[in-house]
Amino acid sequence: MALLLLVLVGVVVGVVVASSLLLRWNEVRYGNGRRKEGRLPPGTMGWPLFGETTEFLKQGPSFMKQRRLRYGRLFRTHILGCPTVVCMDPELNRRMLLQGEAGGLVPGYPQSMLDILGRNNIAAVHGPLHRVMRGAMLGLVRPAMLRTSLLPKIDAFMRDHLSGWAGSVVDVQAKTKEMALLSALRQIAGITAGPLSDALKTELCTLVLGTISLPINLPGTSYYQGFQARKKLVSMLEQMIAERRCSGEVHDDMLDALLRSGNDGTREKLTDEQIIDLLIALIYSGYETMSTTSMMAVKYLSDHPQALEELRREHLDIRKGKSPEEAISYEDFKSMAFTRAVIFETLRLATVVNGLLRKTTKDVEMNGVCHSKRVENLCLHEGDKLRSIHVS
Repeated sequence: MALLLLVLVGVVVGVVVASSLLLRWNEVRYGNGRRKEGRLPPGTMGWPLFGETTEFLKQGPSFMKQRRLRYGRLFRTHILGCPTVVCMDPELNRRMLLQGEAGGLVPGYPQSMLDILGRNNIAAVHGPLHRVMRGAMLGLVRPAMLRTSLLPKIDAFMRDHLSGWAGSVVDVQAKTKEMALLSALRQIAGITAGPLSDALKTELCTLVLGTISLPINLPGTSYYQGFQARKKLVSMLEQMIAERRCSGEVHDDMLDALLRSGNDGTREKLTDEQIIDLLIALIYSGYETMSTTSMMAVKYLSDHPQALEELRREHLDIRKGKSPEEAISYEDFKSMAFTRAVIFETLRLATVVNGLLRKTTKDVEMNGVCHSKRVENLCLHEGDKLRSIHVS
């Protein structure tokens, strides 16, 4: 019995010592050095590889708040496989963002997002390629396209989609997710509700989970499953592109515009790989953000009946003089002052996009603290709303 107790004590002591050594090794690897150019703000890097990812995913926004109370507005951590510096000073955040590429800040993602969303994702490229991709995306939402194509199609889609909600009790969270995805698929590739949209939704949900996980490519991990989902999405999109080229038909959607982009010689033509990564980024970025914002708007309006009544009044006034099936015009859209106020207030109260990701091409100094290029993330946090900057 005494021998067993001694063994147990030895095991416990061994685990404690090994854990302490691993934690200390990770701190030494990324922690403050003696030279100024390697000095980092206070904080902890957690475990090797895992860092503090488990706590970050489990605690959500509270993770940043708790560390702000402990370390101040500028601290270091290690999340999603990336060493990270977090800044929660609004004025400093603005100065860092304004520096842009000249200050060593370029777009970037944690490795899991970069791998799963694709190396040609608009948020992961910089320089000439970023300008080409950005130009292609802006071309999809230019004012003329908004007036003649996007707004009428969105109006028609919403009328048809919401008509199915009448007379029944709906799960707002599930319905807004469905609405956001189907609306995006309709505008991007002319895809309507059916087997294809269901298949895309299944793979997209798996892909989203993979982008917020550790980049461990082993069967059963979220990263592995997300990467497999990406492969399936790429295969589906490649088939769509091949069918479009074979048919020769003209389609009034974003995919058709991207395939024709560059044919007039005004900008560089995109490759199929770039188009696919751009489409995945469009679907990914709009799925969670639009559905969550719409859900929260419904929630806030139900909590404030006076605001709901004012919103109804504004839209009923716009509908006066229009036939039941007549779509709203661009001028109607611009006149929705209270509607815009509701949207902005919803975005203020329920921030959906928690991070703006950047990398650095050189060491960055903030408030006299130098952040080595070895640290891959710089997170800018304003108030209680996280603004992430990816630094490498």
